[in-house]
Amino acid sequence: MRQEISVNKAIKRGHLMVNVPVTITLIGCPALAFYLSKQNLIPSWGIAVGFVIGFLVAWLIWSYMITKWRIWAFENVRNVHELKKRAVQEKLIWEDGSMFEKTEIRNWEDKQKLKKLERKFEKEDVYREDHNLPPKTEIYYSKTHNYVELSVSLLLIGVGSFLLFGSAENSPFYGGALFAFGLYSLVKYLIKVSNTKPHIIIDANGIQTKNVAFKDWSVISEEEVLQEGYGNTSKSFLGYCYHHGNEHDYFYEKIEINELNVDTQMLENILRTYRIRYTKNKK
Repeated sequence: MRQEISVNKAIKRGHLMVNVPVTITLIGCPALAFYLSKQNLIPSWGIAVGFVIGFLVAWLIWSYMITKWRIWAFENVRNVHELKKRAVQEKLIWEDGSMFEKTEIRNWEDKQKLKKLERKFEKEDVYREDHNLPPKTEIYYSKTHNYVELSVSLLLIGVGSFLLFGSAENSPFYGGALFAFGLYSLVKYLIKVSNTKPHIIIDANGIQTKNVAFKDWSVISEEEVLQEGYGNTSKSFLGYCYHHGNEHDYFYEKIEINELNVDTQMLENILRTYRIRYTKNKK
């Protein structure tokens, strides 16, 4: 009997199978071209060619390897819905219907296997309660994140002050801009550090956020962790629907979690566990 693989393990293997060789190719081809150019073995414009070749070869590697990973992962992981969502969030695969998804290289045999694996998506994912979670989880601003931001703000103020008053050649424009931005950031994050109230409270009864009063699980639906954007600009959110008064009057709460003391995987586990506890308590 085949042993099921966890979503985390499948994602880690995906990065090793797909992203590692892609990254090596993207860096290696231009680096090799640069070295050959320095040795006068190819003209200087060959470096630009190296970048182009690196990109094309890396895309071919991704297009081929991502299909192999898809088949292996969906064959061995039980919770395929969670796996697919995580793979998109971690930039292993693209959303369904994306023009980039259509560049995946699949032979006839691959297509047949993937078509057969689509049946697994007809079943809902199965989750277990995390008994390590307390009766109630309160989520606050991340102290580590705020202290880093405070340090950066103080550094900006210091550099701005030096450019304004301590430099032999004063630079009032840049110094003033840095000083003002640093001061703004300092005040902003001092307010956050001084905020001792939880941003989000979740337990077996329901969810409360700084924006929305407590809502019972019975009126909450479609709770999930969302990720928007790419790279350094990406942001994560807690999102859920709830109805108030008339059951047909639905509202939607969406709160950013990037600066809070929880990450996406932790929050997903928290949501599932308290939903499971709520369901068990109803019986």
